[in-house]
Amino acid sequence: MNPFLRKPSFSRRRTSRVDTVEGVSVYWRCNSREDVSSVGDLSFGGLFIKTRTPRSVGAPVEIDFLVEEGQIRAEAVVRHLEPAGGLGLKFTAMPDADRPRLAMLITRLRHCSRSAAAT
Repeated sequence: MNPFLRKPSFSRRRTSRVDTVEGVSVYWRCNSREDVSSVGDLSFGGLFIKTRTPRSVGAPVEIDFLVEEGQIRAEAVVRHLEPAGGLGLKFTAMPDADRPRLAMLITRLRHCSRSAAAT
C-alpha cells in the first residue's frame, strides 16, 4: 500500500487535543468565503471546526477565535475533511502576541473537561 494513501495516524500528532465546550467559535475565511463555526477540538497544532461547507485539502484558511481570552488570530491549512460535517485544520502561522491567549484558552478548556468528567 502506498504510504501516502494511508489515513493519518493519531500517534503522529505532536500536541494533544482538548475537546471544546459549547460556545467556542471561530470566524474563518477560505477561498474568498467567510463563515462562523463551532470548534470541536483544539490543540497547539490545530483545530477541528464543525461545518457542512466543504473546502479542498490544502486550502489556506484565516481564523479569528471568538473567545473570552481575547483576540486570537491564526493562519491554517485544511488537512482533512470529515463527511459528517467538519474540517481538520493545521496551524501554519500565528502572531507571537496571540500564542499566550491560545495557551490560556486550551488551559481553560482542559479545566472544563476535567470538571465535567468529575461530575
